[in-house]
Amino acid sequence: MRFSEFVIYSFSFIVYSMSWVIVGLGNPGEEYRTTRHNAGRMALEAAAKKFAEGEWKEDKKANATVIKGEIGTQKAVFVAPDTFMNKSGSAVIKYVKSVKAASQMIVVYDDLDLPLGSFKLSYDRGSGGHKGLESIMRAVKTKKFTRIRIGVSRASASGKVKKVSGEGEVIDFILARFKPAEIDQLKGVFKQTSNAIERVVADGPQIAMNAFN
Repeated sequence: MRFSEFVIYSFSFIVYSMSWVIVGLGNPGEEYRTTRHNAGRMALEAAAKKFAEGEWKEDKKANATVIKGEIGTQKAVFVAPDTFMNKSGSAVIKYVKSVKAASQMIVVYDDLDLPLGSFKLSYDRGSGGHKGLESIMRAVKTKKFTRIRIGVSRASASGKVKKVSGEGEVIDFILARFKPAEIDQLKGVFKQTSNAIERVVADGPQIAMNAFN
């Protein structure tokens, strides 16, 4: 084996031996379980049903609930921070300890700029004002990771987002529970976000974005 081939082989081994970290953002506690701000955590649970085995376990050191699995041939750990939203980074940093490791992280979270029933993949972008994402970016010291944004806003008949305005109104809206019909709608979304996660792991974020956006 030539040196150049050895370097490529070694790099590939390092990358593929690292676990993917799939993070679903939300607030802990039963009272928040089906609120709009917990759409990311709900999507994480759906993905874990597809890719993970065993039981969720409490990681007291990370202050998170986690479960391990495999996505295709790749190892993965699914992380639900048990911190409140704006402290999510303190849980994630226990699993993503370098900028390099962040390249194999996917963060799933709610987005007020998208209508309910939709989702969008992005990579290397700002937080869009999402406190949980801001916390993670500060903790891992990079924004070079994949996000899956899940729409939670109501839409007009034409599909235009009907955003709420004012801090108090926004808080009330994102902490309100989904209606049963909305949860049924989200089940279809979560099937697609699970497929998107699988595609990112298999082919990288750019190809996945081209396929799903």
